[in-house]
Amino acid sequence: MGTQGTGRKRSTKKDKSTAEDDALNLIAREAEARLAAKRAARAEAREIRMKELERQQKELSDDDERMSVGSRGSVRVEDRDYLEKGSRAASSLTAATLTSLGGTSSRRGSGETALAVDAETSIREIKDRLTEMEEKYRKAMVSNAQLDNEKNNLMYQVDTLKDSLMELEELLSESRRQYEEKVKEFDREKHTHGVLQFQFNEMKETLKQSEELLNEIHQLRMKQEGFVREISDLQETVEWKDKKIGALERQKEYSDAIRTERDELREEVVTLKDILKKHGIVLGPDLNINGDNGEAEVDGPPSGDSACQPAQDSQISPTEGNSVLEIRLRKLVDEREKMIEQVKKLKAQLEQKSQKNGSDSNSSPDGEIFENGNDPNIMELQRDSSRQMSDLKFKLVKAEQEVTALEQNVTRLEGQVTRYKTAAENSEKVEDELKADKRKLQRELRSALDKVDELESNNSHLSKRLEKIKSSRGMAQTP
Repeated sequence: MGTQGTGRKRSTKKDKSTAEDDALNLIAREAEARLAAKRAARAEAREIRMKELERQQKELSDDDERMSVGSRGSVRVEDRDYLEKGSRAASSLTAATLTSLGGTSSRRGSGETALAVDAETSIREIKDRLTEMEEKYRKAMVSNAQLDNEKNNLMYQVDTLKDSLMELEELLSESRRQYEEKVKEFDREKHTHGVLQFQFNEMKETLKQSEELLNEIHQLRMKQEGFVREISDLQETVEWKDKKIGALERQKEYSDAIRTERDELREEVVTLKDILKKHGIVLGPDLNINGDNGEAEVDGPPSGDSACQPAQDSQISPTEGNSVLEIRLRKLVDEREKMIEQVKKLKAQLEQKSQKNGSDSNSSPDGEIFENGNDPNIMELQRDSSRQMSDLKFKLVKAEQEVTALEQNVTRLEGQVTRYKTAAENSEKVEDELKADKRKLQRELRSALDKVDELESNNSHLSKRLEKIKSSRGMAQTP
């Protein structure tokens, strides 16, 4: 009953977890869809703002050009008016001074020159001031245009930073949600890891117990084999004793039968003696038959069967090491190379001798001609070389056979080593997989924590930057 109740509880928990996971997945999908829509709207708004800013910048540049052209024309007109006014004032001053003074010619000439010099200096000062004011006005217009552009750029940057801040906040919330999911998954994996570790420890204990039991069984088998050998030895000794006792009993029965026959014969001899005495017949010393001459003792040889012990065949399996095999292989390869070199040398010698013999036969004045072109020395050399070649070929084939046998032994030993290695690896596979899962979960947790820290640092940096931009904007707005 308890097991059924626990099973039902687990099923309800699983259903709840699956329903929660489905709901969370739906919420996440809706949030992602909203995020995508917001990003698309922001991208469109950015494009529109960029177009408006470009248009405003073009208009401002056109206005600046127009203003600069207009200011130059107005300055030129004002200069002309001012020069005309100055000339008029100078003429009026000269006329007034001339009429007022009306003096002598010397005083009139000095006054005209002084007034002309004053008018020229004042005109020059006015021109310099005008140029300075024009430069200041132009600089002020340029600075105003630059400040306006900077203001628009800063407003655009503020908007983009707000958008990026909102995106980062959404990413932060998403990363926190993922972090919580990863933490939950890590807890689940940790729990499963603990359960598997407990099961692994139990399996280890059972393996240790099974190994101990196997060792005990092996020891008991060894003891049992010793007891069996002792029992077989005792049985053999008992059988030998039984056989000896049987032989002694048979010998005793035979001796008892002989004794009874002897006693009967003695009794008959005594009766016959008595009968002969009654008849008056006296027996000689030769015919004195007495049973006291000696008792016939029949000592049969003991028929003891010799117990033959079974011979135990001890098979010794020589374990050849890899080093011994490599040494033998190297030796065989060296011998093969030496044989090949000897064959090549013999062939070269044969060719040289055949060439020499051919040259001698050609250069001989007597012109010795052998039948069918066969020299006995060459024939002997050819026979020796063919015999050596056959011996070398036989040795080579034998060496190749030994090499193949050694290679087969090496492959067999390598197969045994691989089987042992696979058995050892399979025994450690479960533990390695558990460790790998644990490391993977720890890596994911660390990466999630690093991502959260990075997003928080970016958020703080952006907030500080936004505050700086707001403060600079406030300082720019204040006159």
